[in-house]
Amino acid sequence: MSARTRPIRRIVILGGGSAGWMTAAALGRALGGQRHSITLVESEAIGTVGVGEATVPPIHEFNRYLRIDPAEFLRATSGTIKLGIQFDGWGGPANAYFHPFGYLGVEMGGIHFHHYWLRHLAQGGDPDHAPYNLETLAARAERFAPATRMGPVHHAVHFDATGYARFLRGHAETSGVVRVEGKVAEVRLDPEDGFIDSLLLDDGRVIEGDLFVDCSGFRGVLVEGALKTGYVDWRQWLPCDSAVAMPAAREGDPPPFTRSIAREAGWQWRIPLQHRDGNGYVYSSAHLEHDAAARLLTERLPGAPLAEPNRLRFAAGHRKLIWNRNCVAIGLAGGFLEPLESTSIHLIQTAIVRLLAMLPRDGFDPGVAARFNRDTIREVENIRDFVIAHYALAGRDDTPFWRDVAAAGIPDSLAERIDVFRATGNILFEPGDLFGPTNWYCVLAGQGVRPASWHPIADGLSPEELARRLATLRGRVAEQLAELPPHTEFLRAL
Repeated sequence: MSARTRPIRRIVILGGGSAGWMTAAALGRALGGQRHSITLVESEAIGTVGVGEATVPPIHEFNRYLRIDPAEFLRATSGTIKLGIQFDGWGGPANAYFHPFGYLGVEMGGIHFHHYWLRHLAQGGDPDHAPYNLETLAARAERFAPATRMGPVHHAVHFDATGYARFLRGHAETSGVVRVEGKVAEVRLDPEDGFIDSLLLDDGRVIEGDLFVDCSGFRGVLVEGALKTGYVDWRQWLPCDSAVAMPAAREGDPPPFTRSIAREAGWQWRIPLQHRDGNGYVYSSAHLEHDAAARLLTERLPGAPLAEPNRLRFAAGHRKLIWNRNCVAIGLAGGFLEPLESTSIHLIQTAIVRLLAMLPRDGFDPGVAARFNRDTIREVENIRDFVIAHYALAGRDDTPFWRDVAAAGIPDSLAERIDVFRATGNILFEPGDLFGPTNWYCVLAGQGVRPASWHPIADGLSPEELARRLATLRGRVAEQLAELPPHTEFLRAL
């Protein structure tokens, strides 16, 4: 029976790490008790990439699907709370701004709050919009609780990615997933249609499957090594192609936010965990050598280093097909966007959700794979534009790297967004986009873009009424902030 028509019963996942075990846990939860077998093949000798230690709020939806208790999750992964990202040196060497989760103000008259805020600024108002976003003020005060009496506190988490994979492995194996230790020596293809038939391991064992999920990281052992899918390279817009990562002893209490610091050839991250800090320097190898990057990172660590520098090489972009024949690439095997906005774990999550929604029962319909690819690539292109916007609006020319970034140009889709915002204050987005009006406004405004106008509905309030409403919003946020305990107190209560 052809692979195109036979029932899908045997699912094989190649690779562990966050991508592999997130996929395994979700498939086990969805298919547990049915006639499917789910096998995960990984080798402890290969190791995983541990860059993705910061997340965005939808991670909670994934954990809820797996029935994971939030407190248990934070304990198992040494997790801390993330209310947003502090950007230092973006938009100019002396510039700083905060990109929060949650919402800036509230919609009024059917339009987003930032239009009223732009009118307020034009009338000489205080330019600090932090009092209208609870998460920004909570980050400044280093306070957190999951909710106040008025509603949730929007947040994500920082966690140890290795610990998360280990934690999910327990959930996956409980639901019937079988782990196989071993390295792939050969990927065997069906000579008739080119579909993957089986994996030959280095010890001679053969793992047969109907659907294969490639979570093998940058190598893309199945999607690229065997199927020769090809790659769409975005390095003309995102020139950073290397990173050096190093854990460090944490000094002081862990703040409830990620920090991103623009540097001479890229940027540096700091991610606080309960027991240490995660640190890294994302850089362009055309502008900085690895040894120099490792030295600079070591010199700038907030605490003593806990391990030797770990070097990573990558190319921003994605496979030409994420779903190719009977193989779906998830995580780094499908593509990579640098961790500037902490989207790597999220893209794993959305790919899994999309796979579950389109999971084949009998054979493989080309139309399903085509739709999967269109939706996945559209999503990653939108996130790509958001990440590129940080570079395009960096306002720096103090090093060769930043001068080259300024001369690189931007995608037409991003140029349209920025031009529309500059002219009208409108933010172009689609329902379901990860980054909405608050996200785009805080980054664009934080990096110095000031629109020439705002929505005409915002002119409908008198100056006195606008001032009254702004005061009411500030009061509500301040009241919520007063309810929040210190972040460290919340962690101790776990």
